[in-house]
This record gives sequence, structure tokens and C-alpha cells, in this order.
Amino acid sequence: MTDAGYVPADIAEAEAQLRRGPLRPEQLLSVRKRQGRRLGAHGFRAFDVLFLSVATAVAIRLLIEQPLLRTTVGEDLPFVVGALFLVRLLRSAGLYRFGRNERLASHAARLVACIVGAMLAWVATRGLIGGTQMSIRRSLRWAAVCGLGLAALHLLWWLIVKRWRRQGWLTPNVVIVGATTYAEGLIMEAITSTDMHVLGIFDDRAARSPKAVLGVPVLGDTDALLSHKITPFVDLIVVAVDPLATERVRAITARLAVLPNPVTLIFDPNNAAGRAAAIAQLADAPLSPLNATTDTDRNAFAKRVQDLVIGVPMLIVLTPLLMLVALAVRLDSAGPVFFRQRRHGFNNEEINVWKFRSMRHAAADAKAERQVTANDDRVTRVGRVLRSTSLDELPQLFNVIHGEMSLVGPRPHAIGMKTGDVESARLVAEYAHRHRIKPGMTGWAAIKGSRGPLNEAAEVSKRVALDVDYIDRQSFWLDLNIMVRTVPGMLGDRHAVR
Repeated sequence: MTDAGYVPADIAEAEAQLRRGPLRPEQLLSVRKRQGRRLGAHGFRAFDVLFLSVATAVAIRLLIEQPLLRTTVGEDLPFVVGALFLVRLLRSAGLYRFGRNERLASHAARLVACIVGAMLAWVATRGLIGGTQMSIRRSLRWAAVCGLGLAALHLLWWLIVKRWRRQGWLTPNVVIVGATTYAEGLIMEAITSTDMHVLGIFDDRAARSPKAVLGVPVLGDTDALLSHKITPFVDLIVVAVDPLATERVRAITARLAVLPNPVTLIFDPNNAAGRAAAIAQLADAPLSPLNATTDTDRNAFAKRVQDLVIGVPMLIVLTPLLMLVALAVRLDSAGPVFFRQRRHGFNNEEINVWKFRSMRHAAADAKAERQVTANDDRVTRVGRVLRSTSLDELPQLFNVIHGEMSLVGPRPHAIGMKTGDVESARLVAEYAHRHRIKPGMTGWAAIKGSRGPLNEAAEVSKRVALDVDYIDRQSFWLDLNIMVRTVPGMLGDRHAVR
């Protein structure tokens, strides 16, 4: 005899698998966590450029048998032109795509062709400025060194990408909007190719939709998708309704525009070859293209490098200050030194943001349901100093180095933060747009005076507008400008309540 509420383990597992569907991976990985792998192409190219720079400098030193500073422009120029030409050829030949069905032999053949082309550029340059009998021999030696080094590097890149594929890091996660025959065709193709994870289906006409399509569960209506916990894991939202139903398509895309996730529409959904090509295009280019029409991926890579190059030295230099602040917090009031709060990060992902504790431990407000006011009795004596100088934010350097935050970006808000009695995220339609980039320790809104609590809907709207403006204009120079202006801007802001 068994208890009425007991469910056998095998049945519970079967029910869990039914909820997941046939195309959901065992372990869901957020878009942010997989972004590092997707941006791998930029890292591979950076290593190649570094290697070619070093190899070319060494070749000049050994082949010309003169110190680098004593060689002439005529002697150096062929090597420099050859190296620059080779860098360009590697990119043009698509050697950083690492396509799903690309063979290693084909990759190696294109690499050899690039080396030969660079060697010809070397010889041509030398001929234009006056050739010597040593030209061909020197170009062959330089090409051999560069070719062997690049062959070793690209074999390593190839193995790394293959491993990422096996582990599922490069398989795109999608959700489908519309429990339609078009969705069924797309799912069938995905099941056959196993090149795409379909996490679930949402339908704007949920009342008449089935519970599942080919085993992929219907998780709710379009409104449910807007607040669903699955969105941080979604690379792409696919609208699978009849493209000719223009009013329905327009209504769905307008509704989904508030999400940070990209949205696409299935074209020619009745064409099996078209469906296969669409899935192949998603699965075949998991790495960020170097020649993308937008700079989003390249900016993300540059921003990550920027965060590490600046953030790590900052942490090292500020360690004594961090220790002193930690000691002051510990001596001032009972409780832990650090305060962790769940906040929204990139793509609506929930992250733990670190701060020095500035409030009495018993009065901590993890959900920011009550925003800080002037002379707030929850703030400790040391906490007032920390908040007025923003020193309480310094532990977020750990979030930056870990990759959850950036040095510059929209400030992360607590999940469920309220403005008055209403959740702040519900006051502005474009609120989630600020999650299309990693949150920052400082940002455009912060130096423009929009910092601290948001007491009115107009203040939420102003901050979101400033955040979206920053995302549209983001660049290294803008980030540098914001970082330089952060300290004097915040210390001189006597009106902000924190």
C-alpha cells in the first residue's frame, strides 16, 4: 500500500521530461554564460594577430640580422605588408567561422592559400622597392614560421569549438510564438537535425492552443512570455504565424518589443528546404561573425576586454581600501560585511549583486520594496558615509570580473523594486530594453543625476530613456568619458538620496 500523495520516481521523471519536451537540454545555460563562447571568434583572431606581430618582429631580427631599431624601412616593409595582408586574408577566407559541417581539411586548405597569398604580397612589395637575391628565401622562411604557428593555433581553435559544440554551448535556444502548423514544421526539422533547442511555445490564442506540439510544451500565452523565467536563456524568439496575417503579426511583434530578446518571423514556412536552411543558418554560425552588419558582438567582446584590463588592476589597487571599509562595517554594527541582492542583469538574467552592507542587518530590504529616503533610520552611521560616496558599490568589481556586470552600463535594479505601490518595471514599456547590455557599476544615467530611489513614474521614464540612449551610443570613448566623470559627478551630487 502506498500513500495517496506518493509519485514513483520513474513517473515523476517522465512528467518532468514531458514538461521539458524533446528539444530542451538537460542543463539550461543563460545567454550571458554562453556569450563568452559565442564571442570566441574575436578572441581567436586577437591571438592570431598577436602571434603574427611577434613572429614578424622576430623574423625581421633574425633574417635581416640587424636590431629592429637599426633596420631600414625598405627591409621592414615587406614583412609588415605581408603580415597585414595575411590578417586580412584570414578574416576574408572565413577562417573564424568554424562552420558546423566544415571539415578540418577544408579549413587547412584555406589557411595554406592565405599563407601563399601573404607570401606573394611580401615578394611583390619587395620587388616594388627594389628586390634582392635573398627576397624569395626570406619570404619562404617568414611564411613557414607564420604558417606553422597559425596551423597549430587553428588546430587548437578547431578542437575548442568542437568541444563547445559537444557540450551544447553553441546550440541556439529558441522559443516559438504560435502553436501553429508552421511551428510544427519548424520543430520537426529541429528534431531531425538536432541543431536547435526549442525550449517551449507561447501562443497569443492560448485558449484554443494544444498543450504541446510534437512534444514541445505550450508554456502560456504571449503575456506569460513577457515575465517568464525562461527568457534569460533564450537566444531568439521565433514568431511562427502566417506572415500574411499582418494584423496578428504586428500585434505580436509590438507586444514582444518590450523584451530584450531578439525576435524574428518565419518566412516561407511551408517550404521544407527553407525551414532547413533557416535552422542550418542558426546552427552553422554559432560564433559571432567578424564582419557583422552591426557592431553589437564586437562591442560586447571589446567591452569584456575593457572590463578585465581596467577592472582587475582596479581591484588590486583598491584592495587595501576594501579591507578598511570591511573593517569599518564590521565594527559599526552587527551583521555580515557584505549585502547581496538579486537584481536583473543582461537579458533579464537574475544575478547576485555585491555591496558593502550599509543598513542594519535586521532591516535589510532585499527586494527594495521600500526605497531609501533622507535620514532613513535603517542606514547605519558608516552606511551613510558609504552611500554618500558610493563606496558601498565597490564590491561589484567582483561581479564585473566574473562577467555578470560591466564597469559601465545601466545600473541594475532590484527584482520587484517598487515606485510607490507599483513595480517599477511595469511603469515604462521600454523598461526591459535596459537589459540588452550588461548592467554597470556606473552609467550614463548615474552621471546625469538619475541615481538613487525612483519615487515617481516620470523618474523611472527618465532613467530608462537615459539607459536606452547609452545602449544606442555605447563605445569605448563614451565608457571612458563616463568613468572619468563618475567620481566628481557623484561626490558633487548633493541632491541624490542613497
